[in-house]
Amino acid sequence: MDSIDDILGELPLPPYITTEDVTFAVKAVAVHAPEQWPDGTRCRNDRAPYPGRLHRWGHHVLTRRGLSEREIGALVAEQTARQP
Repeated sequence: MDSIDDILGELPLPPYITTEDVTFAVKAVAVHAPEQWPDGTRCRNDRAPYPGRLHRWGHHVLTRRGLSEREIGALVAEQTARQP
């Protein structure tokens, strides 16, 4: 059976990146973080193979906005610290 990623394809990127897009992207990357399972790395949120569509979309948005890997990591860490 095909994975949902194969069926749906990639999420479209916005034509230009707004502050709201960055907010959603940081949340997507933080929520859809990797977690180790016996059968490999999976998304912590939905157990899909990592990286899933939302994680990839968020990461693409943030890199298109000009953020480095280090800056993305800092934003995700800050977002994760705020989650209950």
